[in-house]
Amino acid sequence: MSSIPSKLDLSTFPTTYVLQAHVPVSELHDIEQHLIKSGAPLTYDICKARLVLGYISKPRRAKFELQAGNVRFKPIDALDPSDTVSPDLEHKSPGIARIKRRKLQDTQTESTTDESTASEHEGSSTISSETETEVEVEAETLSQLSIPQAPTSQTIDFLPPAELPYYPNGFANRVKVVNLQWLRDSVHLGDPQDIHDYLVYEAELLPSQSSSQTPKPPTAESVSVEVGPGAEGKIPVRSSTPRGIMDRANAEAESKPEPRTYFSRASKRDRISTAAQHDFSNRSFASATSQNPRPQRTSLLHQTTSEHEEGVSGTLPPMPDWVSQKKVYSCERATPSNSPNDVFIAQLKEIRTARLLTDDRIGVRAYSTSIASLAAYPYQIQSTSEILALPGCDQKIAHLFYEWQTSPDHCIQAAKDIADDPVLKVLRLFYEIWGVGATTAREFYYARRWRDLDDIVEFGWNSLSRVQQIGVKYYNEFSLKLPRAEVEAIADVVKHHAQKVVDERIQCVKVGGYRRGKAESGDVDLILSHPEQSATAGLVDKIVRSLEQEGWITHTLTLNLTNTKRGQETLPYVTNTKGAGFDTLDKALVVWQAQSNPNEREVKNPNPHRRVDIIISPWRTVGCAVAGWTSDTTFQRDLRRYAKEVKGWKFDSSGVRERGSGKWIDLEGWADPRTRCKDPFEAEKRVFEGLGLQYREPWDRCTG
Repeated sequence: MSSIPSKLDLSTFPTTYVLQAHVPVSELHDIEQHLIKSGAPLTYDICKARLVLGYISKPRRAKFELQAGNVRFKPIDALDPSDTVSPDLEHKSPGIARIKRRKLQDTQTESTTDESTASEHEGSSTISSETETEVEVEAETLSQLSIPQAPTSQTIDFLPPAELPYYPNGFANRVKVVNLQWLRDSVHLGDPQDIHDYLVYEAELLPSQSSSQTPKPPTAESVSVEVGPGAEGKIPVRSSTPRGIMDRANAEAESKPEPRTYFSRASKRDRISTAAQHDFSNRSFASATSQNPRPQRTSLLHQTTSEHEEGVSGTLPPMPDWVSQKKVYSCERATPSNSPNDVFIAQLKEIRTARLLTDDRIGVRAYSTSIASLAAYPYQIQSTSEILALPGCDQKIAHLFYEWQTSPDHCIQAAKDIADDPVLKVLRLFYEIWGVGATTAREFYYARRWRDLDDIVEFGWNSLSRVQQIGVKYYNEFSLKLPRAEVEAIADVVKHHAQKVVDERIQCVKVGGYRRGKAESGDVDLILSHPEQSATAGLVDKIVRSLEQEGWITHTLTLNLTNTKRGQETLPYVTNTKGAGFDTLDKALVVWQAQSNPNEREVKNPNPHRRVDIIISPWRTVGCAVAGWTSDTTFQRDLRRYAKEVKGWKFDSSGVRERGSGKWIDLEGWADPRTRCKDPFEAEKRVFEGLGLQYREPWDRCTG
């Protein structure tokens, strides 16, 4: 923003507040300095503001910011008749005039739904704490700028109301949210522009809940002065002369800007985590570590008279072997896709998702273990005694079951709170973007202060990775599920092209949810292999090129040749590869779109875009790849835990190694050509056998 001309005078404007959303700290500092030098009565409390400036363009976002700042207001049905585009401004800045026309239409449309949505977040402690936390997290480096001083006299010479760039009586008990472009244009043109040409939202202020208290007398902080003769509103301005030694000391300290502080990535991550914990402390779904450390009464589980008289053993059905033998690994038991306790499990999954979004990794693992155990239990649970008998289930799960069982609507309070929490709704929205994990979702919300997909597009598009950009662009299409027939059709096309670039011996296995028997899948996971090890080296690149040439793939987002580069060997036990996790095979993540009618090439392809993962595994370890990519998340995790804790091995999708020597363990009989597996399914069974586990069919690995 350029330097301010001396004739720019904003001293007659109402109390002004600058929204921090989408404004870098350095730019926010400059904006506030411009307002101060222009004489604008700046405030750092949005509740005291009558004019709010920000980089926002939508009425609903303006409402959200007011609600987040605990401003008590009610929407105004329509803008004043005077809120029209100024011909003079249209001549000076026609682009803004066009934007204004659109904003007026949006605001009028928004007003029809304001009454139904005004109470959605009003009074929400979550939003309040979120806003306070954001200020703590990102605004700490701001200088404590002084409020502009007014002359000691209580009278000020004002322009006649007709010449003011706003209507003084229009701010009586009202707050107006205006796009920051107004300040930029005012600075550029050297004269305050009509704020109504930049108006985003207007609301009527409601009395403060503490208005009944005796008002405090004016201090050196602010005094009220009349806005011209007969004006209905007042403007709080700073008194020119501090009244005491401490006031003078504070004024001098405020005039000196604090040095800017720069934070490392780890520090930024910690601050975001702190903000999330602040937001969700004392919530019913929050972890115990995020609760306030105050004593709580110990709750006891309810026990009926019949349970007490008959004893626990008499009330429980015959326990499965894995329960009586206390087998803790989900890979040691069958977990079908349908459980008699699915309704209760679904609510536990909601709590687990909330723990994931609020950065409680320990809670996520604990709930995953409990859910897997409940899903494997073959009976409908009748009592808390059954819960406590299951491996991986503790008093916490038993309490939740009792609450669910005894509630009139069979609903856990924590699950209700999660569904109604506005912050979690936004975090879940971001989390469901392809290429955005829970950590990035929190960064979007707390560090960048985005609240919806429009914010991402408007304020952060260029900062996204290519995968995230595609995830946002096709968000709605990626949310659509794929029926089994479509998964099979995509697999046939990929296999055909793989055989075309190699030969007919290529094997293609449809893994993921499809192989576990799901009726619909979120994406398509395919593993391809070939009996000749040399045939799979660099194969994924050839397949993708062939599919792109025929137009099946619209975007290739990731193409990794990690396995080819290390000679298709099993991942070493000690690796220098940063972020090497369960899967280090060659793979391509692509966006797929089925071809439309070739006779209608000029018509836009109506078929939705799909996510497809093409994974290449060498034949020597294809069983490990198929076992890992087929199994549900907790089953896959427990395969690794079992291999480590029981066998002393390291298991991943590229094979198995001894943890001590790093030696490769040939579970699939590759070393002897006479004993090699005939297909990937035989290889997978040998992996289970080599681990000392009973083979579980894919549809018995649905651990949730």
